[in-house]
Amino acid sequence: MTQPPEPGRPPQGDGGAHDPTQVAFGKNPQPPTQPQQPPAQSPAPSAPPAAPAPAPAGPGTPPHAQPAAGYGYPQTPPMPNPYLQQPGGQPPQYGYPQPATLPASPPAGQRSEAERKALRAQVAIVVSAVAAIALIIGGGVWYSGSKGDDTGPVAGGGGDGKAGGGGAEKVPSDPSARLLFELEQPKVDKGLQVTVQGSWLTEDAYVKSGSSEITAYDPASGAEKWSIPLPGPVCFASRHVTGDGRTAIVHEPAIPTAETRSTGCSEVTALDLAAGKKLWTKNARTGDRPVRFDNVTVSGTTVAAGSGYGGAAWDLADGGSLWQPKPGDTCNDYGYGGGKALVALRKCTSAAAQMLIQTIDPKKGTVLSEYKMPEGVEYASVVSTDPLVIAADVGRSAGDGSGISDLFSIDAATGELRAKISAPGDTYAGDCDGVTRVEQCANMAVAGDRLYLPTEEHTTGGADAGRTNEVVAFDLATGKAGRKADAGDGWALAPLRADGPDVIAYKRGPYDKGGQVVSIDGTTMKQTVLLQMPNDEKARDVEIEFSPDHQEFLYSAGRLYMSQVYVRDTDQADEKLVVAYGTKG
Repeated sequence: MTQPPEPGRPPQGDGGAHDPTQVAFGKNPQPPTQPQQPPAQSPAPSAPPAAPAPAPAGPGTPPHAQPAAGYGYPQTPPMPNPYLQQPGGQPPQYGYPQPATLPASPPAGQRSEAERKALRAQVAIVVSAVAAIALIIGGGVWYSGSKGDDTGPVAGGGGDGKAGGGGAEKVPSDPSARLLFELEQPKVDKGLQVTVQGSWLTEDAYVKSGSSEITAYDPASGAEKWSIPLPGPVCFASRHVTGDGRTAIVHEPAIPTAETRSTGCSEVTALDLAAGKKLWTKNARTGDRPVRFDNVTVSGTTVAAGSGYGGAAWDLADGGSLWQPKPGDTCNDYGYGGGKALVALRKCTSAAAQMLIQTIDPKKGTVLSEYKMPEGVEYASVVSTDPLVIAADVGRSAGDGSGISDLFSIDAATGELRAKISAPGDTYAGDCDGVTRVEQCANMAVAGDRLYLPTEEHTTGGADAGRTNEVVAFDLATGKAGRKADAGDGWALAPLRADGPDVIAYKRGPYDKGGQVVSIDGTTMKQTVLLQMPNDEKARDVEIEFSPDHQEFLYSAGRLYMSQVYVRDTDQADEKLVVAYGTKG
């Protein structure tokens, strides 16, 4: 039976790095002396709508499923009337909200920094509102009006000739890239837009989510190795993979159609990527309804999923329940960060309560340490669990919709604050979605005991100046800025991940040059080119369709994989699901 939206649900839109209604990266026309510019970023809503008065609890509805005063989540907006026409006389498609018209903008290279930032914030507000409505209603599918052990995200790499000051990535003899393979986007029904979040690397496969399946490909040729069918689209995917190739996803229990509504992102499935099989599928319930999860992560042998109604966890091996949401609990784990440790982001219903950052025992769920976030923090994101780094927009002061005004370095053993790093939105270009996808942070990396954060792009000076940026290293013990890596005139750096004490970064090139993957030495900040993208016009046209702000980038062992996180009904046959490049030497 079709269920109404749950009361008091937080918005489930991406709100950050992967919003499909964004202006496409690099599509603004560029003057000859300017590089391609990234789109405005889409963060968490900067001003949640006022909560409606709580409805009386109905039969079988647990008390904690009602809107809680002061809980901090934006409330579910009213459903549109499918029988009423939209402004302009156009009927809505299937009664679902349509993507908003984004503010018009001049070419990115012709905007001033102030204009660019103002546009970014404006687009963020518009897009976040659409994302919140659409995914509350549609779960992992958007109804589109447009046509058309130690765990980590990457396994593999290594060898002699290592880059930087001790990373595992090998410096190739020839970093020139060649196209390895391209994967076509899966077909979706007319008017639908489907999430395909999730991409992983194992020792012998590149694995990617499809519209309702998980498929492994040969990492060099793209030949299909195996496929795991799913009953519905993937909503969220853990970016962590265990040493033996296991991870977890959240997906819908069925494939929505134009005639049926989504039942929400309720199913948690553990996957063995090494063996190419599904381990188990579980859900949690509040009363007679399944919990709609907003995120999922893996830490050690534990899978944990968070939501506005509380968190649940299962044993990765057999799916045995470790903990479930507790009816009547006044505090809920709305999200988890995984990897080397398990961290819970906990919110309470009391208006005066502060958000809690808790390092927890992944088997028992007991609290090992706790840090209280400052007043004025409504949401937070986990940048790293070891060392523990949390990002937040304190008092909504970032001003650019990035979800970050400050970063907090916390001692996970004691819960004591080590350092607070100020990262004003007009200076630094990190981006997080702390509303739901609490591990969804782009353009930053933690390596060793340092945080690597890029600056916003700025002009290099002079009449014919291009744009550039830097990556700044912050000491997590003191919070002080140290050395920096300069991108160079016309280039822009975006950290992707740690490589031991070093950082792997994507380096977007000027309009007439292909990009690069570089290793940044964690001590000297010296850059070493690991991959030089092709420089022909066709390859550049493909490359600018992808951005680490908005799509998934994985680099390992001389290969770069760029993949979409949404696919839609489209007439554009040249849109690819995945594009993979590898070095020649």
